[in-house]
Amino acid sequence: MTTEASRPRVRDDVGTYDDIAAAAVRTTGMEDFGGTAHEEGLRILVDDLNSSAAGLTGEGNHFHRGQVKSCLVGRLLTQFGMKENPAYVDVRIERPVFVVGLPRTGTTALHRLLTADQRHQGLELWLTEFPQPRPPRSTWEQDPVFTGINAAYSRHHVANPEFMGIHYMDATSVEECWRLLRQTGKSISFESLANVPTYSSWLAEQDWTDAYERHKEALQLIGLNDTDRRWVLKNPSHLVALDALMAVYPDALVVQTHRDPVTSIASACSLSAEATAGTSTTFTGSTIGETQLEMLSRSARSFHAARPAYDQSQFFDVEYADFVADPVGTTRAIYDAFDLGWTSTVADAVGAIDAESRAGGKRPAHSYSLADHGLTEERVRAAF
Repeated sequence: MTTEASRPRVRDDVGTYDDIAAAAVRTTGMEDFGGTAHEEGLRILVDDLNSSAAGLTGEGNHFHRGQVKSCLVGRLLTQFGMKENPAYVDVRIERPVFVVGLPRTGTTALHRLLTADQRHQGLELWLTEFPQPRPPRSTWEQDPVFTGINAAYSRHHVANPEFMGIHYMDATSVEECWRLLRQTGKSISFESLANVPTYSSWLAEQDWTDAYERHKEALQLIGLNDTDRRWVLKNPSHLVALDALMAVYPDALVVQTHRDPVTSIASACSLSAEATAGTSTTFTGSTIGETQLEMLSRSARSFHAARPAYDQSQFFDVEYADFVADPVGTTRAIYDAFDLGWTSTVADAVGAIDAESRAGGKRPAHSYSLADHGLTEERVRAAF
């Protein structure tokens, strides 16, 4: 039975950038966005979302307005947090680990194994949405922000079991850091959720250095109470911005995952389709195939071209098949390559997370096909 609470929320349009920014101000009670560097990209994005190219439905208008507003709320909260906690500027981020690779190449599973080590820290989902110095874990269940986000993902899990089988999330999950990058209006996540050709063309020409500078400031703020723990981060968009990443984090340790692009692209398209079902009349089928193939193949080529300029001892390659065959052994190989200090305690923690990932509701289970999105194996291999 459909209830009022379960019906999709709809809007006649996304609204203007200024309207969404005003809504973010009303929601937070804060006004300081820390400058206007984020506005160019987000204004282009909002215009695209309101165009016929995006083809948004009433549900899509509500969904994408929420995405832009969440980005602006995150920027306001980060700015407020930095003002309230000026000591964040002294937090050092040394030899952070970045897991990069095409979507669906094992980055999520590997990221979670690497953050099993108590000496490491990842970005918990609720803190990527609402950046603040990470409170003690024992207090999270009493935090209304945490409980609200966790409840929302629980509802999403029930309503969208196929999506949660593809990529399980809750408020405690260590997640991708694109929500920090998008605070400057730069994120391939927007391209993964809608047909926004003008924004895509703009983004492809951008220098991401300011986005990574903001990313680092947010990490310094979130990790203010955990200054002795190494950051472990992951996000497919790091592929397109290696030069900016290394400019801001010159001692970064980069783990690149590899998988047959035919499988990766088919699965990535499936994820985009599941995440946006019912939100657009144009971002479906072959349009998803065309846009995701172009974006992801361009990102991979960019990374391949940029990587040789850096010290290769800061990079480690992981083949998907090897990782699936021996997740714990692969994780240990990364520790050995980067001298991260593998211990019996780490081995036990990594093994426990690996065992948990294979059981219960978090076990991946979904099917996908290139043909569903107008692509062929030959087309994908040529693009790569």
